[in-house]
Amino acid sequence: MSAAEFGQQFINALSLGSIYALVAIGLAMVFSILRLINFAHGETLMIGAVAGVVLADRGLPWLIWLPLAVLITVGAGWLMERVAYRPMRGAPDVTLLLTSLGVSIALQNGALLTLGSQPRPFPTPAVLGGQIPLAGGVQISRVNLVTIAIAIVLMIALTWFVTRTQTGIAMRATAENAMAARLMGINTNTVIIAAFLIGAALAGVAGFLWGSRVGRVEYDMGFIPVLKAFVATVIGGFGSIPGAVLGAYILGFGEIFLVALLPDYLTSYRDAFIFVALILILLIRPQGILGSTEPEKI
Repeated sequence: MSAAEFGQQFINALSLGSIYALVAIGLAMVFSILRLINFAHGETLMIGAVAGVVLADRGLPWLIWLPLAVLITVGAGWLMERVAYRPMRGAPDVTLLLTSLGVSIALQNGALLTLGSQPRPFPTPAVLGGQIPLAGGVQISRVNLVTIAIAIVLMIALTWFVTRTQTGIAMRATAENAMAARLMGINTNTVIIAAFLIGAALAGVAGFLWGSRVGRVEYDMGFIPVLKAFVATVIGGFGSIPGAVLGAYILGFGEIFLVALLPDYLTSYRDAFIFVALILILLIRPQGILGSTEPEKI
């Protein structure tokens, strides 16, 4: 592989890992507080992309429909927590898991009835089209550059939020010990809602970036990103935001460079190689790279 090819694949891996990271953060935040693996989180991403298509079809410019689509995903996250998960709070973990799968299937079928089974083109803004030439013959697509920049800005903002704001500190305290947080006067309902809303907002942005990347919207488009985000959080350490981000980028680099390095007849098996690597990591370090045997922390 030449230096130019390596640089190109490096940018592609950063972009893919950034999308996985935005989705994985939402999974890690909710799990750290509720011990809930929210597989319906992928459908939040799908809702954001579908909302973008519907709003763009109404003739709205992307600078208007993008924030509106993110607001719709935030509303979906709030409704999901309020209707599906809050009544199940305190139930066994398997009940919460089955609930999340049920919500995922219900939302997928709702999108199927709304969109149909055929993919629809995503209204990728024209400003994200084209390539930007870099040194050494490397070219980076504008959508990849924007994806990396948006992910970095959002992760910096989230880091500031959870370490400097009262709500963020309350989220960390609740993740550490929910009972002690309640005894200290922290409103855990507010903390849980905040985790769902932040995760939904990040998923809405990820839906826009994923739709711009693949160029289409489908009723089940959230399945692959949430599955990969789940793998990333397991690799990095479930319940840890830094671990989720690290695992997402490891997964993104693994996928891109496996395709670049493997023979053509093996590239279709890249997911098999990824899951074999996941099994090996779990055998060596079951708690993940940044995980611990202590209660998960944000």
